[in-house]
Parts: sequence; C-alpha cells; structure tokens
Amino acid sequence: MFAPVYFDHNATTPLDPRVLEGMLPYLAAQYGNASSRHEYGRAARRAIDEARQRVAFAVGAHPTEVVFTSGGSEANNLFIKGAAACRAPGLVAISAIEHPCVREPAKALRRAGWRLREIAVDDNCRVASADFQAVLEEKPALISIMLANNETGAVQDISSLAAQARPTRAWFHTDAVQAFGKRSVNFRALNDAGVHALTLSAHKLGGPKGAGALVVDKRVEMQPLIAGGGHERGLRSGTENVAAIVGFGLAAELAIARLDTRETQLAGLRAELEAGLVAQGATIFAGAAERLPNTSYFAFAGIDGETLVGKLDRAGFAVAAGAACSSANPEPSHVLLAMGVASRLARGAVRVSFGPDNTASQVREFLTALNTTIVQLKGLTALTS
Repeated sequence: MFAPVYFDHNATTPLDPRVLEGMLPYLAAQYGNASSRHEYGRAARRAIDEARQRVAFAVGAHPTEVVFTSGGSEANNLFIKGAAACRAPGLVAISAIEHPCVREPAKALRRAGWRLREIAVDDNCRVASADFQAVLEEKPALISIMLANNETGAVQDISSLAAQARPTRAWFHTDAVQAFGKRSVNFRALNDAGVHALTLSAHKLGGPKGAGALVVDKRVEMQPLIAGGGHERGLRSGTENVAAIVGFGLAAELAIARLDTRETQLAGLRAELEAGLVAQGATIFAGAAERLPNTSYFAFAGIDGETLVGKLDRAGFAVAAGAACSSANPEPSHVLLAMGVASRLARGAVRVSFGPDNTASQVREFLTALNTTIVQLKGLTALTS
C-alpha cells in the first residue's frame, strides 16, 4: 500500500510500538473493571494508579492532581464548564487563538450569563501585552491561554501571564496538548506562578487516541461533565479505559526520557525546511516567535492551501491545511486572522509538523516536490487569469 511521508504529527502521532506492547494485556487477558473488588479489578486499578504516577511525574504534578479523560477536548470542556459551574457568572477570558474545544465551551457560557472576552495576539501569534492588561482590569473569573498553538507552534510565556493575572483571583488554565512531549512542561512550576489547571492528550506524543488528562490544583472547585459512579475524584464518571490510560502513562514516560535529543533533532529539520521555504518565496507565520521545534506554518501568495495539500499528498507527503479538527471548515484559519494575516494569504496556509522518525532526506525530497508543485500551480493560475 502506498504510504506518504508523514509530516502531520500535530494532528496525531503514530502509536509507539513500546506503548502498544504495554497496552496489549489490557485489551485481552487483563480485562477487569477497575472498580471491581476481585483480583481482576485490583489488577486494573493498579495499572491505572501506575499510569497516573507516570503522567504526574512527566509534568511535575502529584498523582492526585491528574484527572483522566477521553482526551484533550473533554479535559478543556471539563475545566471551562466545570469551573464556571462553581463560580458566579462573570468574565471568561481566552486568547483569540485557542483551539475550538476551548472557544466553543467558552462561548456556551454566555447562555448562563457569562461574558466572553478574546485576548488579542500580535503578528507573531503571541498574546498582546496591552490587551492582556486591559482584560485583567475587567477582573475575569476564568482565563484560558494555550501554552503552544497547534497551527503556528508559537509558545506563550504562561508563567508570566499567570503571575500577572494572580491579583484578579481568576482560575487560570492552559491547554498544553501540543507542548507536552515537544518541550518541558512542569505543572508545579506553572502552579507556583499562578496556573491552576492544564490539559494533556496521549495521542500527541506516541500514545493512543481516547486518553487525556486535566491536571488540576485540588483547590479548584469543579462540577463534573459526566455524573455517575464518582470515578476520578468524582470529576469524571465512567468505567475507565484501562488500556488507553496505561498507554498514556507509558507514552508520557517515554516522551520525557528523550525530550532533549528530540527537540534538537526536530529543530534541525525545521531549520532546513524553512531555509528551503524562504528560498522558494514562502511566508512563514510566527517566524519570529519562540515556537515548538517541530512546527512550520507557511503559505505562498496566490496558492490555495487545500489544493496544495492535495497535490503534495499525491506526490507522497502528508501535510495539513491548518488544524485537523477544522479541516471541514472552508473559512481561513481564525488563528491567522487574529494575527492580522490577510484572508487571501491565510487561505493558502499549510502546516508541516515533524516527528522523531522524520529525516533530513525526507525534508529535501519534500522541498523538491513542493517546488515542482508550486511551479505547476502558478502555471495553471497564469493560464486561467
């Protein structure tokens, strides 16, 4: 079967074979319900407890602060909706570049009497200091700002932002889904600065789909989204997906063990890619910001991003036109529009996101295929204009 070179690791990552090996027993022989009192159940509970310890250690948290969910989207919803349910309606402030699983629940709070304020970003996808200060003057009750953007890879100084927000007594949350596994994420340090909760997801770092976590300061009051048997400290009822949770723990452990070498490798690939992109006339978005080492987001004037992605796929390279979760939306990226990018250029956006198995030779082959494709598309544009 034809398999393109995979350059879309921000959408999801291949399951690490070592993670799969660790999960297999819990997909077959060790099938107990972790709430059962017999040995089958106790074995499942031990596996979940060990996975919780692994995830907690990977982000510098205490195991009791880790609440397992079905993924990043549920964890973000749990914080936004769950924390709001325990506070009087007020202002919820989110950055203008948040993932839809933060934006949409924040919008939904308006039906319960909350006000929503989106914090502006600059042309490098960084929170605009002046607008953030203006938001703080409005005394928000909830704040959510992502640690690293899923499209541009731009990294926010969350510790500084949280420290500035501390006098407002707002609950401060950060979506760390894209950052975890690509750079160091330390909940204790963030918590000391004023962050109350952060979100993680297994499938972004070589783990399985269907497992995530909200790491949350136990002083934060939250209502569960799912009521029932009182699992996960009463915050997430439902029989646990033991195999996926085990995989999450193993993936987290593996990710931090190889973090330094992976960052260096991925940054080298991105540097080679972007040198070639600039030589071909591409605009690189958020190029002056601190970014995730594996992520490059770019466009060519006059070239449609969806068309380019389709042609590159046929040439043997799997890349993305923006975020995977929004691939059905024909509108330009809300992230790029928030950065002040012209709509026409934003429609041409293409994201490359590397993983540990990618190589420099693949990057060079991609640049050759890209150049050929761009020449072809510009030729077609000239013929039809």
